[in-house]
Amino acid sequence: MAYVDGFIIAVPKDRLTDYEALARVAGEIWKEYGALAYVEALADDVAYGELTSFPRAVMATEEEIVVFSWIVYPSRAARDEILQKVMADPRLKPGMEAPPFDTKRMIWGGFTPFVEM
Repeated sequence: MAYVDGFIIAVPKDRLTDYEALARVAGEIWKEYGALAYVEALADDVAYGELTSFPRAVMATEEEIVVFSWIVYPSRAARDEILQKVMADPRLKPGMEAPPFDTKRMIWGGFTPFVEM
């Protein structure tokens, strides 16, 4: 069964080009090591909710845009192997020396799909 990693971050609008460059490199690396899909999506219809919301979850400011991302793997075991290789890959290091977003506000987690259509 497939496995999915999900991420939500707030990217400063003036660093979006930098983030896109990093995401393109990261996506190529993830796919090279076996990820089935790598998606980065910009918030388009995500109001700042009164109690909960995507912007509130990452404490996004007016100067930031929420990015919702996910990576699909063949299985949890494949994800664990792929993630280990990706994290050790030196091609990611330059983009993460001064990341174009606040890593402390990133939300991420692994998910087992239970409905696929």
